[in-house]
Amino acid sequence: MGPGLIVMVGDNDAGGVSTYAQSGQNYGYSLLWVLLLLIPVLLVNQEMVVRLGAVTGVGHARLIIERFGKFWGAFSVGDLFLLNFLTIVTEFIGVSLALRYFGVSPYVSVPIAAVLLVAITASGSFRRWEQALFLFIAASVVLVPLAFLSHPYYGQIAYHFVVPGVQGGVNSTAVLLIIAIVGTTVAPWQLFFQQSNVIDKRITPRFIGYERADTTVGSFVVIGGAAAVEVVAVYAVRGTHLAGQFTSALGTARALESKSYVLGALFAIVLLDASIIGASAVTVSTSYAFGDVFNMKHSLHRKFKEAKGFYATYAAQVAVAAGIVLIPGAPLGLITTSVQALAGVLLPSASVFLLLLCNDREVLGPWVNARWLNIVAGIIISVLLLLSGTLMAGTLFSSLNSGLVALWLAAVFAVGAAVAVAVIRIRAGGWRRSASPRTATARAAVPRAERASWRMPPIALLKPVAWAPATRLAMLVLRGYLVVSVLLLIVKAVQLGRG
Repeated sequence: MGPGLIVMVGDNDAGGVSTYAQSGQNYGYSLLWVLLLLIPVLLVNQEMVVRLGAVTGVGHARLIIERFGKFWGAFSVGDLFLLNFLTIVTEFIGVSLALRYFGVSPYVSVPIAAVLLVAITASGSFRRWEQALFLFIAASVVLVPLAFLSHPYYGQIAYHFVVPGVQGGVNSTAVLLIIAIVGTTVAPWQLFFQQSNVIDKRITPRFIGYERADTTVGSFVVIGGAAAVEVVAVYAVRGTHLAGQFTSALGTARALESKSYVLGALFAIVLLDASIIGASAVTVSTSYAFGDVFNMKHSLHRKFKEAKGFYATYAAQVAVAAGIVLIPGAPLGLITTSVQALAGVLLPSASVFLLLLCNDREVLGPWVNARWLNIVAGIIISVLLLLSGTLMAGTLFSSLNSGLVALWLAAVFAVGAAVAVAVIRIRAGGWRRSASPRTATARAAVPRAERASWRMPPIALLKPVAWAPATRLAMLVLRGYLVVSVLLLIVKAVQLGRG
């Protein structure tokens, strides 16, 4: 146990708690179905990085740069650095809000949390760092009694888990929140973190089965925690004028305080605990990627003197992010939601690179994706693009019905997918020929017993990737689309900030 559990619980960070609380406070139980649909997304994405880490022994950032070149590597890693830094800011927002509930000034709580994070990570011992994270994960179990004490309506919860809907109807604001839920639950930083952490824990192909189990357990833990936060938020504002008026996670804690001071205190503790776990995991993810890009020693096994660059980048991120949170008058709740939505918008780009790497026979050999896995991953990417497209349309044309926009875009994606499959089938030599002969050949070439010891050859000896013109064009179109989506997301955030 380790990488899978930590990366998943790290997803229920300050941004996660805030986003799930907003979902419960503004939309009741009606968005619980989104969480259920995210379980396969989590499992598919993280299982692929587990294989990449165990089989290649190379970090995610370095693989992208080496296989696709510096141009595409700069886009992917640049997205990561920006998004991770903003995410770390939200973690310190969570620290400040949680301890403000107990009357502690942010000018005291934030610096202390920053020093604690650096002390935990810079010990030079992977084992001590992992054990410290396990302690914080154990503390998050307080969510279980908190949820049961929130008098949940079990029938409504069961109904909304399986029946999709949005309380009050679908609009661009609701779509923004759904994207934020996706972004905080399945964030790009997870891919980079778990692959590097698998390597740092020295997990090899023979242990992939255990790491898959670790990731599966973590997936159900994170979704259970997210649902518990929504249940608590619904109870906090039930029967009050605060329903539909989310401001921040501290506002939810204050609403709970009107029911019981103990419940409010427990929620603040959950928020603080989540912030520490998230800040540690996200910051380590960035430092791993920084080491990959600049070819520096980057391992939690190394002492500070052996990996100064690794620990220096970690400490610098923590210090700058903590300083930003202390700026007076910042709209902390809006910043948190916007950052989670940004993660959701940028996730398709990270998922596409992940999918390309997991179909690269030079990299994974007999461990390449099965055809069914490629189909599932393709559907996931299409749904993510559908959500960002709906947000774009709703932001540009506020009078449009977002539900109808989503249906039209879904039809367009379905037709596009059917055309793409037809073209691939025809170019592969006909409808009766297998659509993935290379995958089948790669798997058959190495006996099952030998797969456990198969490792990627030295990366410098691999044959270079040759993209077809159509593939390169598709990637450029995707990049342009996501740039426009990010700009419109900023516009939407500004609109919400103005009320």
